[in-house]
Amino acid sequence: MPRNRAVDAFMSKLDHPLKAELELVREIILGASDKMDEAIKWSSPTFMYQGNLASLVVRTKKRIQVLFHNGASLPNPAGLLEGDGATVRYANFEDAADIRRKQKALEALVKAWVKSR
Repeated sequence: MPRNRAVDAFMSKLDHPLKAELELVREIILGASDKMDEAIKWSSPTFMYQGNLASLVVRTKKRIQVLFHNGASLPNPAGLLEGDGATVRYANFEDAADIRRKQKALEALVKAWVKSR
């Protein structure tokens, strides 16, 4: 899984009560496809492959939230993505166990993004 040094530095300095869970989501997204890359954009870890897929929402402190920039265009059979905006959707996780329960759905979103490019 490719890791970006700038994202590593950002995460090492991040003061967040769910930091370990954010790292778990990061690991899952990067591990879902060897084509995924990451960078810091909009003051947040952002995952991309031929366009921006998703960003960790680090300002939310009571749950883990991932913003999918073009989530409305992704298949969502597991119902992981929430929202009704024209383009953006969110995936929300309560804790590490919830992330693990939804891991396959999260990986499927990454794979669908890569396949659509």
